[in-house]
Amino acid sequence: MKKFAAFLASLLMLLGVFAPATATTVQTKSTNNIKVTYTLKKNKKQIAKKTVKLKKNATVTKGLKKAWKVTDKKGFITKIDGHKQNNKKKIYWTYTVNKKKVNVSADKKKLHNKDKVEFKLSKYNG
Repeated sequence: MKKFAAFLASLLMLLGVFAPATATTVQTKSTNNIKVTYTLKKNKKQIAKKTVKLKKNATVTKGLKKAWKVTDKKGFITKIDGHKQNNKKKIYWTYTVNKKKVNVSADKKKLHNKDKVEFKLSKYNG
């Protein structure tokens, strides 16, 4: 009986030592991921919306390509899910992050948790 009690006490101590390490590992993994919501608009009409799970510091392009079939040229998006820009008509894909204009290509812009990315295919008036 004493051997069983000693074994049980050892087992409980052993579990107590490893339990905190396991919980810490799980927390660390969850902080390496972010969720980003992408919205696609053609002119002013919403044509698609998806929330994507990405690794921390992923780029706009990375998440976009995870959600849709995308064509880009030197970091600039030219076609998303069959919707392509038209250079002759000056219709281009532009994007914002959290409703703010971005002045870098989509492959350079890093994302943060809960960012909202909006891509709009419309005529450029500049």
